Amino acid sequence: MKKSESIDEFISQYPADVQNILQELRRFILTEVPEATEKISYGIPTFVFHGNLVHFSAYEHHIGFYPGAAPIRQFAEELKPYQTSKGTVRFPIDRVLPYELIRKLIQAAVQRNLQRIKK
Repeated sequence: MKKSESIDEFISQYPADVQNILQELRRFILTEVPEATEKISYGIPTFVFHGNLVHFSAYEHHIGFYPGAAPIRQFAEELKPYQTSKGTVRFPIDRVLPYELIRKLIQAAVQRNLQRIKK
C-alpha cells in the first residue's frame, strides 16, 4: 500500500468488495459520532473526537478495528469470537461486521475521550 493523504485515497487502493466494507464501516462510525472528523494517522483511517477515537484498516483475512485498550477490556466477553490484542479487534473479512458490537466499542471510546477532557 502506498501512503495515503485521505481516507478516500486509502480505501481506493483495495479491491471493490473490500472498498465496500470499508466505506460501510466509515459511514457507520460517522453515523454514530457525527461530530467526529477524519484523518489519516499511523497510516490508516482515523476518526477524531476529543482526540483519536477509533482507527480501521483492511488486511488479507480481516478488518482491523482499533478502539483502544479500554473498550477491548470492557467488552472482552462479547469479543471472544474474534482475535483481539491490547487495542485491536480483527473481524474476519469474509463475514458481516458485527455492527452492534462495533457500536458499543465506539461509544466506549467516546466515553473514554470525554472523560479525558474532564480531567
